Amino acid sequence: MKISILVSDLSSAGAGRWGGGSVRSFLLAQSLQKLNYQVEILGFLFGEEATVIPQSEIRINQFIGYNYPKFLMSASQLLKKIDGDIIYAMRPKPTTFGLALLRKLKTNQPIILDIDDWELSWYGGENWKYKASFKQLYRDIFKSDGALRQPDHPFYLKMVEGMTKKANAITIHTKFLQDKFGGIYLPNGKDTELFNPNYYDPEKSRIFYGLSGYRILMFPGAPRPYKGVEDVLLALELINEPDIKLVIVGGSPYDDYDAQLSEKWGRWIIKLPKYPPSEMPKIVAAAHIVVVPQKNTPAALAQFPLKLTDGMAMAKPILATRVGDIPEILGETGYLVEPESPEQIAEKIKLIFQDLDAANQRAVKARERCVEKYSINSMSNILESVISEL
Repeated sequence: MKISILVSDLSSAGAGRWGGGSVRSFLLAQSLQKLNYQVEILGFLFGEEATVIPQSEIRINQFIGYNYPKFLMSASQLLKKIDGDIIYAMRPKPTTFGLALLRKLKTNQPIILDIDDWELSWYGGENWKYKASFKQLYRDIFKSDGALRQPDHPFYLKMVEGMTKKANAITIHTKFLQDKFGGIYLPNGKDTELFNPNYYDPEKSRIFYGLSGYRILMFPGAPRPYKGVEDVLLALELINEPDIKLVIVGGSPYDDYDAQLSEKWGRWIIKLPKYPPSEMPKIVAAAHIVVVPQKNTPAALAQFPLKLTDGMAMAKPILATRVGDIPEILGETGYLVEPESPEQIAEKIKLIFQDLDAANQRAVKARERCVEKYSINSMSNILESVISEL
């Protein structure tokens, strides 16, 4: 059996970040391959600086994306290439689920819709409405840079979001999304064989990446305002011990937010560049603590932070906030604080470093929990059941 996974954006700001290896679509592809299915990822490259993902064990078919009306040509090219027995559409977007529905009209291929984010949350959620005068409507449609020429404009997102029940099955990865869209709970899995602390020496990793001599808090992801990195930096101001540093890996592919953080709190930050997914375990090995300080916002509630399973798989003490599914994912194996509470974060950092051996023993339990519940193998088991139902 072959499964075609549709992705809206394969550029470096989309599923192509980190070389594609750690994002949801690629985790699903790995899980399906473990079930001996043929898997292909198809998607668009938008923007002048779109980064082409190198071919890997997963076949990738990439199409140049444009705004309307030229996008119709790109969409036609992609539709002709969809030959999977099942279509797996990533998120309810015109560029994925919308095209899958068009294809289904012709071939009746079953569709699984995966929802790993609430797209409308970026635009105000349920309250978003398209309000425009006739003159503005004309501009949005007919000007070359008109807003409604964007294939995934929120006007179209809202329409496609209303069609989710047309999918043959829905998979989601947070309880927030399950309450909103229904579907089968399919948490993100980690390659716990690749992310295996037994293969790495933490001190050698710190020396290799120029981190030796510091006590390392690590944020192995792209900073964004809702991810709470500012709260960790405020906590470091409160502690005021110069050997404690926050290491940010990869930076933001979306905007200059990480530069803003460096301008304000640069004395506490060490930035590492983006590395291929295969090198991330060696980088995470250098951490003393992995921080996941999400804020309590709709965008954060809809997401399953992959940084959690990075730290859990590598048996690192995890300091996170009580937001969304995070407490359930960690169980009793991490350290939790309230969101937007730098004082609580500071206290937990001091507590962990006061008895790092005890914290590392707790982190071993976190790895055991990750292997059991949040591995690629556990994803495969759930997907096998979803597909058998089709």
